[in-house]
Amino acid sequence: MTPAALLLKYRCVMINRLDTKKKDENERYGKMDFKELGISEDIIKVLKQTGITEPTEIQEKSIRPIREGRDVIAEAQTGTGKTLAFLIPVFENISPKTNEVQVLIVSPTRELAIQITDEAMKLKEARDINILAAYGGKDIGSQLKKLKGNIHLVIATPGRLLDHLERKSIDLGKLKTLVLDEADQMLLMGFKNDVEAIIKVTNKKRQTLCFSATMNSDVKKLAYRYMKDPMVVEVKKEEVTLENIVQHVVETTDRKKQDALCSVLDQDNPFMAIIFCRTKRRVDDLEMALHRRGYNCQKLHSDILQSKRERIMKAFRNADIQYLIATDVAARGLDISGVGHIYNYDIPENAEAYIHRIGRTGRAGEKGYTCLFVDPKDKRVLEEIESQIKLSIPRREINI
Repeated sequence: MTPAALLLKYRCVMINRLDTKKKDENERYGKMDFKELGISEDIIKVLKQTGITEPTEIQEKSIRPIREGRDVIAEAQTGTGKTLAFLIPVFENISPKTNEVQVLIVSPTRELAIQITDEAMKLKEARDINILAAYGGKDIGSQLKKLKGNIHLVIATPGRLLDHLERKSIDLGKLKTLVLDEADQMLLMGFKNDVEAIIKVTNKKRQTLCFSATMNSDVKKLAYRYMKDPMVVEVKKEEVTLENIVQHVVETTDRKKQDALCSVLDQDNPFMAIIFCRTKRRVDDLEMALHRRGYNCQKLHSDILQSKRERIMKAFRNADIQYLIATDVAARGLDISGVGHIYNYDIPENAEAYIHRIGRTGRAGEKGYTCLFVDPKDKRVLEEIESQIKLSIPRREINI
């Protein structure tokens, strides 16, 4: 056998061993309830009060290895329960009597940081843990004042966290666990250098958890550079989600798109829906037009004051707003129950973005509906989407 053939054989054997190891680990850590996963009764009680009685697949596979101190790389879409997959075990591992920052969760957007904080505050009822949310748009003075107390868990965006590190108001020297949430978006949004700067000032003996909707090469490079023998957890949700979602395409022109959307909204009259636009300007224009037509809607994008964004999200979660008009970045990480309809006013950039958008409906076995509005120039992207999801999306006829 030639040296090249021997090398190829060796690589194949190693890949098979890794696949077998991953399969064995996933089987070992799967199919358990919260009690079997080692979660304490007080946390189980809080979960039950919020309607959570059984762990999702990502929680089944992640909680125990995280509790055991393993580094974990988890690939899971929004809506799979991934936030609690890392929050529950890190809450169990925090020592409330120890006066230091023990867990740091880094997220790419303020909206996601707020969402993680909301979930953490619910679990706080079971544990006397002090939590600091550090993100742009929130008064840094109040954050600095709070940091003089005993903070156990910090939830932050990269920019604001680096600000605190420069001020030496946060010490990560004794950090137990670092969580990088939505790692793919963190890198896509240009935070690679920021994330690496943060990692370099953390305790070298820390546990590192990397959660991501997609595990592309950039995420893998970042993860393996800073992690120790990580366990890989994969939960594929796209196909399951798509099975639960009725998809339609409305063929129109940009000039007639507004009228087409309103015609569809009037026919469907959904309880709650998200309408996606390509840019902040498109969001502004559409919200103004829908308001003039009498629709109950609000817009969400990065130019809106943080305090107002938080009020809008609270109102939408409470179903006081029927239509949320948003950009992809502003809506990243949103996980809101009750959203039965997704309207793609502007076609997303690619199939992956389309799947991520529509994945906000059709969850937990519920049926969802999505409608994509396209004009002739969108033909190529539409064909790419249909090819990737292996479906010729039915056309919806409307009268306008």
